[in-house]
Formats: sequence, C-alpha cells, structure tokens
Amino acid sequence: MSMPSLPRIQHILASGVVAAVGLWVASISYTAQPSEAFLFPRMISTVFVLLALWTFFKAVLGWTKVGNGISARQLVNLAPGLAIALIYIFWAAKAVGFYTAGTAAFFILLTLYDPAPHNALKSWIKRIVITAGYLLVMYGLFAKLLKVYTPREIFF
Repeated sequence: MSMPSLPRIQHILASGVVAAVGLWVASISYTAQPSEAFLFPRMISTVFVLLALWTFFKAVLGWTKVGNGISARQLVNLAPGLAIALIYIFWAAKAVGFYTAGTAAFFILLTLYDPAPHNALKSWIKRIVITAGYLLVMYGLFAKLLKVYTPREIFF
C-alpha cells in the first residue's frame, strides 16, 4: 500500500479537525444549560457533525477527489482570517457580545479579503453597508426569528 499524496493528507487532516471541532460543539450544545437556549445549536450541530464525519471517513477511505491541496502561499493568505475566527470563537463573542464581536470580525474579514482598493471612499462605504446588513440579518435571525440566546456582555 502506497503513502497517500500530500493533497489527500491535507484533506484527511482538515476534515478530521472539522469533525473533532463539530463533535466538541455538539457535545457542548447537549450538555449546556439552560437547555432551551441550545435547541437550535443542538439541531444544527448534529447535522454538521454527521456531514463532517461522513467527509472525514470519505477522505480516509480515499473516496473523494482532493485536487491539488493547499499551497504554502494559499495557507499564508488564509492565516489572518483563521486567526480572526479563532479570536472570535474563543474570546471576543463572550468578551464583548455576540453581535459586537461578530460585526467587528465580519468587517475585518471583509476588509482583509475584499479586492476593492483600500484608498477609495466608495469601497469603505460599501464595506460598512455590507457589514450593517450582516448585523441586521444576524440580529433578525437569532433574536427575532429563532429567539435564541447569544453571548451578551458589555455592548449587547
């Protein structure tokens, strides 16, 4: 049996990490209190865990087309976004509130990855309008439609 290719190893590792994080999130949603607040996360996390495990097992068994994998250059391009996501997940959402941290993270990510010029006023206005739309959609979805609790702290 030959050694798996680098792209396949990358696929196995990435899908394994996603499955592990999914299992962790699902376990939290099933054990956290008040349980009513975690009904929606419980349903969604269960579906995502099943999909993540299916993807992981397909990768391990070699049933997926993996392409060329991620180059070092692509990894460097993804690193700032990954860092922002980790800061948001493990600190910011609880420290400053779900909506404040989510809006800030979204705006920073949009600014980092938007190819529009950073020296044009029009592109900054576009980013602000898109971020405001994101905030409205998140608030409408979680607070009004689903009526679920979100991490709240100093801002809201």
